Amino acid sequence: MDEIIKYIEEIEEELISIRRDIHQYPEVGFEEHRTSQKIVDFLEELDIKVDRLAKTGVVALLDCGEGPVIALRADIDALPIEEKTEVSYKSKVKGIMHACGHDGHTAILLGVAKVLSKFRDRLKGKVKFIFQPAEEGPGGAFPLIEAGVLEGPKVDNIFGLHIEESLPTGTIGIQPKVGSAAADEIDILIKGKGGHAAAPHQGVDAIITASQVITALQTVISRQINPQKSAVISLGTINGGYKRNVIADEVKVTGTVRTTDPDLRKMMPEMIEQIIKGITLSQRSDYELDYRFGYPVLINSTELVQEVKGAIGSIPYVDDIKYILRSSMGAEDFAYYLKEVPGIFFRLGAADPQEDYYPGHHPKFNFDEKALKIGVALFVYITLNRIEE
Repeated sequence: MDEIIKYIEEIEEELISIRRDIHQYPEVGFEEHRTSQKIVDFLEELDIKVDRLAKTGVVALLDCGEGPVIALRADIDALPIEEKTEVSYKSKVKGIMHACGHDGHTAILLGVAKVLSKFRDRLKGKVKFIFQPAEEGPGGAFPLIEAGVLEGPKVDNIFGLHIEESLPTGTIGIQPKVGSAAADEIDILIKGKGGHAAAPHQGVDAIITASQVITALQTVISRQINPQKSAVISLGTINGGYKRNVIADEVKVTGTVRTTDPDLRKMMPEMIEQIIKGITLSQRSDYELDYRFGYPVLINSTELVQEVKGAIGSIPYVDDIKYILRSSMGAEDFAYYLKEVPGIFFRLGAADPQEDYYPGHHPKFNFDEKALKIGVALFVYITLNRIEE
């Protein structure tokens, strides 16, 4: 393994250069044309078979003969956020930045491809490199699965990671079972009856009804759900009314519902609708509820966690393996892959204790680039653990 670590050290500056180039030219979901072309060009130089799937997705196969098939995934999309960092490689695209580390994920997986292609004689099996578009929305994992990314050859295990500014560089976070919450969307339309503000009794005030619904929905979390289970209803927008002296006839409220228990998730639409139905009935109003299921709960394979922890502990760069027992309430569409095949989604520590870091989706988000080689080593060691000759 010393030879592999030495090679990872040799390509570290190249990893940083790739990450910074991608960072300067960010692209949002299903528009990652420059990014995907850069990925294709890099992989073809390594003599790795490349295919394009799901518009801007790239899938490559390193075929090292008969044996297990391991998939490694990186998301490649950016966010519609105006960057406010002062780094030399700041985004050159107005209103778009890599504010969640996907530039790092992409550089890491390209680095893994380079390392494994160099040492392919040590492998007995196949490695699929999945460069996925649109994780930030509308979601690229499901279209890739529908396009057959987990077939031909059929994937046995899949691994992914996410850069974590909340963990110090050198730490690998593992959630032994539930890694991320499911995230669903709700649109609520409250229907009243318009009228003059001086005669509210002649109308049905949709604003009053909506305000009661908004407040009451929080009792779903506090009074209807086992407090030992995690769930959150967050309402992000409320729009209604025309003028200060007119009773509003409609109010639209939108938000998200997040749960970490698949069974609880199934119950949420009914519990939410019961609240809305009861309040609107009492206020002589009507309603429309649009509840849309989004990314599912991300569930890691506990068996795989046990099988690979020794390999992770042997990585020279890893100072600590942190078992995170609470799941993230953020959503991650890597969950779709884990519904099909066993795998693990890792949290890659990327915070230098000497620096101040901002959370993901912040216009000043950044991370410690020393984490890039650790991410490469993590994926390489995991792959060797599964399919080394």
